[in-house]
Amino acid sequence: MSRIGKKPIPIPQGVNFGFKDGVATASKGTRTLTVPVDNRIHVSVDEKNNVVVGRADDGAACRALHGLTRSLLSNMVVGLIQPWEVKLEIVGVGYQASLKNGVLSLQVGFANNIELKVPDGVSCELPDNTHIVIKSADKHAAGQYAANIRAVRPPEPYKGKGIRYAGEHVRRKAGKAFGS
Repeated sequence: MSRIGKKPIPIPQGVNFGFKDGVATASKGTRTLTVPVDNRIHVSVDEKNNVVVGRADDGAACRALHGLTRSLLSNMVVGLIQPWEVKLEIVGVGYQASLKNGVLSLQVGFANNIELKVPDGVSCELPDNTHIVIKSADKHAAGQYAANIRAVRPPEPYKGKGIRYAGEHVRRKAGKAFGS
């Protein structure tokens, strides 16, 4: 049995959880998140108001799906209570970001500004010009938008310039040395 998959997921007060026709749904207020569930995985709510995830057979693929499904459901429930947050840093002289009307504009050393629209269900904040904070109830949406921003100018190994996750360590190279 999966160690992760067999742990029950407590449903906090104010969160409504349902499972029907292979789709798990959690909602709180106006926010609703859904996760499709494979037909080999069983999802139910027990008498203690916990979500319990089980599986039909003991195959290797089903074992992996068991833990994955439990993690996705847990992320969905937790995200409704406390939004997931991803922090990015912009490093480089003259590199900066600005946010206007739901469009993130990045100046990162190209001839033109790169503009990325903030997707629905995701909020973007700029504490200052070189830091970006992305928040969403959907962990996948927050992570994907952060990855899209980072992909505009990933950190390079010589000077470390670019967009990186907060706390990310960039391995630096020595660069070109003078001849003898």
